[in-house]
Amino acid sequence: MASYSRKEAREWARERLVGVANVVIPTMTADFKRINEQAIRHDVETTIRHGFVGTLACSEVAITLEEYEQTVRVMVEQAAARIFIVHHAVFNTLEDNIEAVKLAERAGAELVLLGYPPYFHPKSLDDIHAYTKAFCDATNLAVMLFPIPTWGFSRLDPIDLPVPLLRRLIDDCPNIAAIKAEGGAPHIMGPIEVHRAFHKEVVISFPLEHEYVPLAQLIPVPFCGTNFSAYFGPILPQVFKLVQQGRFDEATAIFHQLDAARKAFGSVPQGGNGLINRMMWKYEGWLQGYNGGPLRHPTARVYARDMAALRRGQQAAGMNPTSDPDEAFFVGRNPA
Repeated sequence: MASYSRKEAREWARERLVGVANVVIPTMTADFKRINEQAIRHDVETTIRHGFVGTLACSEVAITLEEYEQTVRVMVEQAAARIFIVHHAVFNTLEDNIEAVKLAERAGAELVLLGYPPYFHPKSLDDIHAYTKAFCDATNLAVMLFPIPTWGFSRLDPIDLPVPLLRRLIDDCPNIAAIKAEGGAPHIMGPIEVHRAFHKEVVISFPLEHEYVPLAQLIPVPFCGTNFSAYFGPILPQVFKLVQQGRFDEATAIFHQLDAARKAFGSVPQGGNGLINRMMWKYEGWLQGYNGGPLRHPTARVYARDMAALRRGQQAAGMNPTSDPDEAFFVGRNPA
């Protein structure tokens, strides 16, 4: 159960959402029959060692609700309050998502990243409000809203969840405690507008490292996550500390140092039509010490050309990727 009450969600978020959070993608056993508990524990420990303050328990993979609850429990147990665990609310229906968040809350998750199902096709912004409020009313956990074109809401508004809608939701739902600002991507006007309107009330996250590092030198950005930052190993938490200390020249130097890795990341197919290639994300983290290993089918794939590009990018950026051969990725560091 959460360490705070529903009415304390924003206070909790203001205190705890300070730093960078990554994503842990559940690993399956070699026969794909169950989750690989030791691999998940390895990824939580690596997350902590790299300096992250929290991590998302990714549910956007082929996993049952029971397996997902087990994943959250394992992550919470391994974290032992050293970092917080984020529930990933992207199951098939509102009813499924309400069931899942109750399970995740009991398992010890402390924050929710709220997405929307592929077959949720709202006719109006009022429909989005109704779905979001029904979800928030069903949990005591702090909720992070997530404006992004992925949900298909751009047909209703160019920044996906517009400021008037966010205003209504923040007023109506006291446990809305943060906004992961990617509305209107790839343009940055939506996140800037959201920050300007709400940063004094809820935590605003700029989750994309190429936006976070420059913007945090101009405006207060307490949180960067959840995101693909495992690809950069411990570097983004280190940069976060530099920015908080006002050491902007050093943070900028690292930003430029990462250019080759950033370009390599952008050169490979991270996803398409609203679905992230989690196998690619898993390989990217594996290069920096995370477990890698099996994901249940159906999954997108990662090919030799993409692995070579990502590895070369990290090498050129001085990131010292693992020397293990790429075939070891498919087995993982903790096979079971």
